[in-house]
Order: sequence, then structure tokens, then C-alpha cells
Amino acid sequence: MRAYFLVFPACALALAACTPEEQNVVGAAAAGALLGAAVSSDSDRTKGAIVGAGVGVAGAALVNESGNSRQMCRYRDSYGQIYEAPC
Repeated sequence: MRAYFLVFPACALALAACTPEEQNVVGAAAAGALLGAAVSSDSDRTKGAIVGAGVGVAGAALVNESGNSRQMCRYRDSYGQIYEAPC
């Protein structure tokens, strides 16, 4: 229980300066690790957490990659011209 009080503030500090895509990957890794540890047996909790975190990272990376290829934002330059570029 004591380790949780050290881990959660460290995670909050680690996420403070990340981009939204990186935050999604970290969140998916944490959720995957928790789920992997929850569904594994008592003797394999560590392995379950590692595998779950890996699956979470891979899934979030795939979702972020597929979403970024389609998103375009509209910008206006100093001359008033509007152009589109990736967000």
C-alpha cells in the first residue's frame, strides 16, 4: 500500500509535460498492467502485468497512429491565407 503513495505522484509528474498521444499510451499501459495483473494467477502477477502493459502500449500506439493520419487542421498565416496542415 505504501508503494502506491509513491507511484501515483510519480505518474502524475511524468504525465504533466507529455503530449496527449503520449498520455494515452501511458494510460493504456497502466490499464493493461492492472488488467493483466488482475486476470493472472497469484504466481504470475508480474508476468501478467508486463504482458498487459505491452498489449496496452501496442493498442494505444495503433490507435494514435491511425487517428493522426486523418486529422488536418486549418491555419491562417500572417497574410490572411488559410492552409491545412497536420494537427
